[in-house]
Amino acid sequence: MGLGLSGVLPLSTTMKKRKLEMILERLEGFSSPKPSLEQYQTPATIASELLYSALLRGDLEGTVCDLGCGTGVLAIGAALLGARAVVGLEMDPSALRIARENARRLGVEVHFVRGDVATVALRGVATVVMNPPFGAQRGSGGDRAFLRKAMETAEVIYSIHNAGSEGFIRRFVEPCKVEDVKKIPFPLRRSFKFHSRDVKIIEVELYRIFCR
Repeated sequence: MGLGLSGVLPLSTTMKKRKLEMILERLEGFSSPKPSLEQYQTPATIASELLYSALLRGDLEGTVCDLGCGTGVLAIGAALLGARAVVGLEMDPSALRIARENARRLGVEVHFVRGDVATVALRGVATVVMNPPFGAQRGSGGDRAFLRKAMETAEVIYSIHNAGSEGFIRRFVEPCKVEDVKKIPFPLRRSFKFHSRDVKIIEVELYRIFCR
C-alpha cells in the first residue's frame, strides 16, 4: 500500500504490555455510540492482549489492518508496537474523526479509511486485527462480513468473538485454520441507556486464524 510509519515513537518491542495498556486507556472513546453499529470501545486490557500476542508471533511486521476500527484502539496500538504500516477501516465518520485525533495526539501514523467492510477492496495486508460486532443488536451473524473480508484480505487474523463461538468460527473460516483460541474476560462498560450496570464482565474468545 505504500503506507509508512516514519513518525512512530521508538517503543515497539521494548514497550511493556502494561505501558501499552496505560496509553490505550487514555484514548478518547465514542462521543455518541450507536447501538445499531454495536459501538463498544475495545478495552485497553483486551487490545493489549491481542496486540502482544500478534507481536510475539511476528505478525506486526508487515501492513496491519484494523477492520471496523472505531476510535482506533487496535490500529493505534499496532502502530505503537512498530507495525510497518497500519490501516484503520471504519464506516462511521464521527468515530473516524476521533480515531484520527487519537493518533495525532500520540504522534503515530495510521491511514484511516472510511468504508463498509462488505464492499471495500484492500490489498497488501499481512495481518488483520479486529473486534467485530457480535450481532447482539442486528441479530445473529454480525461478525460474518468481517470474517469474510479478513479471510480474503490477510494471511493472519486476530479477532474477538463471543464465548462459545469456536465451533462456528472453525467451520466458517475453512480452509483457513484456527491456530489459537484464548478465553479472556471482557469488561463491557455502560455505553447505552439500556445498560443497567456501569461495568459488566463477559467472557470472549481471542482467535488467531491462519489463511496461507
